[in-house]
Amino acid sequence: MKIALPDAEATTLLGQAIAPLLAPGDSLLLYGPLGMGKSTLARGLIRALTTPDEDVPSPTFTLVQFYESDPPVAHFDLYRLTRPEEAFEIGLDDALDEGCAVIEWPERLGDDPGRFLGADQLIIEISEQGDGRLATVSGVGRWETGLKELHV
Repeated sequence: MKIALPDAEATTLLGQAIAPLLAPGDSLLLYGPLGMGKSTLARGLIRALTTPDEDVPSPTFTLVQFYESDPPVAHFDLYRLTRPEEAFEIGLDDALDEGCAVIEWPERLGDDPGRFLGADQLIIEISEQGDGRLATVSGVGRWETGLKELHV
């Protein structure tokens, strides 16, 4: 599925549309170069699950931020990881046991990120498209068919 994201508002709206579809154990993997809007999408999703004015800083330096919501959500930025196994040290497995995870820079989990994640993964690759962005959305596990429920 391809979704045009002409501006930051459209990126936020995509996050808001995904939020009510998340379930415990889900991983949302956000791929794309710096400045593509991964944090903007994550912020829209987290604010949809918590409150519209929730403080949602990028976890670039803290590596992870946890939010009490239904389901609980953890926002990971793995850019600074040096080894895939460090994801366990910062609580990725615990986050998926209790809720869902939004993961920026999942490529830091290595060639097979599935070995660190649950069976249900929503994968979004954000790339440039003219002056805006293009989200290429795919799914693994329940998200293979769950994409039909995504309406943006």
